[in-house]
Amino acid sequence: MDGQLIAFTGVAAGMVAMPGADFAVVVRNALDSRRAGVAAAVGVAGGLLVHTALAVAGLAAVLVAVPALFGAVQLLGGGYLLYLGARALIAAVRRPAATTDGTATTDGTPRTAAGTPADGCPHTALLGTTQSLRQGFLTNALNPKAPVLFLSLLPQFVPAGAPALPRTLLLATMVVAMALVWFPAVALLVDRLGVWLRRPSVARALEATTGALLTALGSILLVELALS
Repeated sequence: MDGQLIAFTGVAAGMVAMPGADFAVVVRNALDSRRAGVAAAVGVAGGLLVHTALAVAGLAAVLVAVPALFGAVQLLGGGYLLYLGARALIAAVRRPAATTDGTATTDGTPRTAAGTPADGCPHTALLGTTQSLRQGFLTNALNPKAPVLFLSLLPQFVPAGAPALPRTLLLATMVVAMALVWFPAVALLVDRLGVWLRRPSVARALEATTGALLTALGSILLVELALS
């Protein structure tokens, strides 16, 4: 049995499941609807796919080795998290006290009990899903610490003398697969608890919490960039 592979499974599972910006974005979108939450979750996995592919190809090393390029990604990532955090905080303030059926999106758009747009417009639903997918992807893809993490993590689990490329491809695939299981599961759990979580007072508290978390994470990235 491959002891290194078992160890990596545990490390990678903890890394994927650790609450952070990805988790906050998935929860926030899942409060809108099951579809939005799952779309954000798939977007996060897509961002991880980018990072793992870059690490396997060795391009992540270039990003880390060029301070200006790394700083640009850090600036974009921090700014985007601040943008999402500000939107969440504003939505928490503007969230209506109640709707006709007790549900609403994070921007106040009424939803049916199933979490679909109240106007029933497929185009509206598609736009919402696309936006959630984009938010999940950009939140992860613009994380400047991910390339450093994967560059330092993956080589540690390549056995001495073993071909590096097949092994790192396997490890990268495992990380993305875990994300495709974990984050949709989080979205489905939030949706399952939707009747309670979408109560105005609870939803407002969750919105404010995720907004504060995203704002804090974005601020940390920008402060680190300023101090570097």
